[in-house]
Amino acid sequence: MDIYRTDRIRNVVLLGHGGAGKTTLAEAMAYLAGMTNRLGRVEDGNTVSDFDKEEIKRHFSVSTTLIPVPWDKVKVNILDTPGYFDFVGEVEEAVSAADAAIIVVSGKAGVQVGTQKAWNLCEKYKLPRMFFVTDMDVDDVSYRKVVEDLTELYGKKIAPLHFPIREDGKFVGYVNVVKQAGRKYIDKAGKEPCDIPEYLNEYLEKYHDILMESVAETSEEFMDRYFDGDEFSVTEVSAALATNVQEASIVPVCMGSPINLRGVSNLLDDICGYFPSPDKRSCNGIAQKTNEIFEANYDFAKAKSAYVWKTIVDPFLGKYSLIKVASGVIKSDDTLLNVEKGEEERLNKLYVLEGSKPIEVSELHAGDIGAIAKLASVQTGDSLATKATPVLYPKATISTPYTYKRYKAVKKGDEDKIAQALAKMCSEDKTLRVVNDSANRQTLLYGMGDQHLDIVVSKLKERYKVDIELSKPKVPFRETIRKNSDVEGKHKKQSGGHGQYGHVKMRFEPSGNLDTPYEFEQVVVGGAVPKNYFPAVEKGLQECVLKGPLAAYPVVGVKATLYDGSYHPVDSSEMAFKMATILAFKKGFMDASPVLLEPIVSMKVTVPDKYTGDVMGDLNKRRGRVLGMNPDHAGNTIIEADVPQLEIYGYSTTLRSMTGGSGDFSYEFARYEQAPNDIQAKEIEARASKLDEEEK
Repeated sequence: MDIYRTDRIRNVVLLGHGGAGKTTLAEAMAYLAGMTNRLGRVEDGNTVSDFDKEEIKRHFSVSTTLIPVPWDKVKVNILDTPGYFDFVGEVEEAVSAADAAIIVVSGKAGVQVGTQKAWNLCEKYKLPRMFFVTDMDVDDVSYRKVVEDLTELYGKKIAPLHFPIREDGKFVGYVNVVKQAGRKYIDKAGKEPCDIPEYLNEYLEKYHDILMESVAETSEEFMDRYFDGDEFSVTEVSAALATNVQEASIVPVCMGSPINLRGVSNLLDDICGYFPSPDKRSCNGIAQKTNEIFEANYDFAKAKSAYVWKTIVDPFLGKYSLIKVASGVIKSDDTLLNVEKGEEERLNKLYVLEGSKPIEVSELHAGDIGAIAKLASVQTGDSLATKATPVLYPKATISTPYTYKRYKAVKKGDEDKIAQALAKMCSEDKTLRVVNDSANRQTLLYGMGDQHLDIVVSKLKERYKVDIELSKPKVPFRETIRKNSDVEGKHKKQSGGHGQYGHVKMRFEPSGNLDTPYEFEQVVVGGAVPKNYFPAVEKGLQECVLKGPLAAYPVVGVKATLYDGSYHPVDSSEMAFKMATILAFKKGFMDASPVLLEPIVSMKVTVPDKYTGDVMGDLNKRRGRVLGMNPDHAGNTIIEADVPQLEIYGYSTTLRSMTGGSGDFSYEFARYEQAPNDIQAKEIEARASKLDEEEK
């Protein structure tokens, strides 16, 4: 592939709701640019960007893919992202590497939740953006309705650049609003001038006025000319549009039918004409030696530096670190410092990825996106720079996973293989987490939703040939006592030769501190229990609090006082006193009104105002206590509630179905509280039946 200078590069992310047609659009761009000799289809599983077996099987994107599309001496790096919310981490990574966005809207489905989420992401990263309305070949699709809905949401910024010409309901051409001219499609992607049908003149006038108003606002001179009734030339309009689009004060709307290659070449022209090259965007890091801001700004003349925005780990392809060059020109034989880890890495080879196909290049200029293979120390978010000028760039903010399930190996002995495979998958996917919950003897897998976790299971089987099964996780209950008790424990065995003898008298009471398992105090007088056995008594306590007598959950908040006992000069031993303590603890604990404590989480749920009632009703059903409701001044309500952890299993799926995918939630552990009697009874019964099974 050719080497492109910074001003000849456009980094564009495709965003939008699942099923809007992002991958089909990317495929059409690749085909028109001559990268492929046939147009792939998502349904046939033969597109450039959806190459993963899971994507082919499920007919939707699971991860972000890079396609460098050469167009009119410009390289357009297309980042095709998944539309389903379970893969939001992939989208967030791609947006952090992009300089502009195309928000794809299905003409059939119209503006959806994913459209608005895409807009919010662009706002967060201050990305210039355009809308592209697909499915224009479908007879009853209303482009006008989509434009009206977008205008209602985002105001005067919305400016249609084209609108469709239909004959007998068929999509046959378009009107160019800037040139005020009609074009009719011929053959695959060709077009020829045509007259604008009479019935479309009012729309042309309306859309042209919107555009001219926006152009007039770019300068005082233009404003004066606009009020004097002057006409702007096409060149002036295009230049003003480019300025406004780059400032995101105008958001153009284009349209087409990628499956028929219609409207796609116009879109590529608009990307090259209106979207900024990387050197028009700012990019700052911290120079480690001076601790000052390093203004990289994708300047090819500055010291070499880059940041890793995504990692691909594939058993067959190997490991690729996808980089965006922040400054300088990176060459294939460079040695760069991993600023985060302080380790130097020799690059060997540089690539650009065409979907799954690595293509070797000799250098990458500032602002370009490429890949480096086999960098041992490098992970997503790391910065690469020269040793002389080490620069650290900020990491992209990635959503926190809150959906979790317990997992187990299907085949005994696969545990190590599974752990290694999951470690690789976690380095590739920052929204995937593995947590070892040793207190409940379970391993948990965290993801963005049920679909995300299902795909992880599928990938483990397909890629790494290991099987896991997911199940409902055990909630980490705790056990404690509410009253005091006074008991003794005696361990005595005589069996010829050396016997065993340990005898303790102990008091148990609530310590008032649920953060520590136990407090131990001894007030023995007169040497009834010799001092050298006190550690053995404490060891007995340490063992007991790991699995409480009530339902085998860890014990918290117990104060144990050793006040008396007896010993045998020959038969007493540390083991005997430890056993005596265990007996005393079990009896003392059960005599002191034992209770189960359940974990309570503080939850924040952000939902559009119209769903507030439904969500609060659902939280009440989950034994939640709503503590407050605050507007976020963007049409949403933030509901704060304390909810038992037992009740939030499956919440992500419920919230999505209640709010059509527009609701969001987060939570963190708050405290332990006494569980209601029915919950306690259920847990104790489950524990008893488990013990029965084990005995059988």
